[in-house]
Amino acid sequence: MKNIFLDTNIILDFLGERAVFYEPAAKILTLADYKKINIYTSAVSIVNTYYLLAKYENHEIAIEKIRKFNVLCAIASTNDEVVNKAVNSKFKDFEDAIQYYSAITAGCHIIITRNEKDFKNALIPIMEPNSFLKVFK
Repeated sequence: MKNIFLDTNIILDFLGERAVFYEPAAKILTLADYKKINIYTSAVSIVNTYYLLAKYENHEIAIEKIRKFNVLCAIASTNDEVVNKAVNSKFKDFEDAIQYYSAITAGCHIIITRNEKDFKNALIPIMEPNSFLKVFK
């Protein structure tokens, strides 16, 4: 079974039910629900998702959505090793570096994001949701 890492934007697409981005994100989460893939994200993504959901909805709704999401998603470790690798990496965005090294530490095979260009130094495949869904079939 493949280990898939979800970037923050994909989690927000799903939990925030963002117009055209919701459906592909929901299909990926359905694959996890059916135990066809394992999904991971970082604690950074969960915190950022909470912040944005609470800002546009409210605390209770944001927490409940994250509680339900957490049933399907494991949290990849963000430890000293991850931070040290991120600090010393060639990533331009520190948060993306944290995401990437958290994914690597968790043994993820693919990172799903809508910002592929942010991960151009990656050594594992970086895919947009629709591209992933096309090749997963």
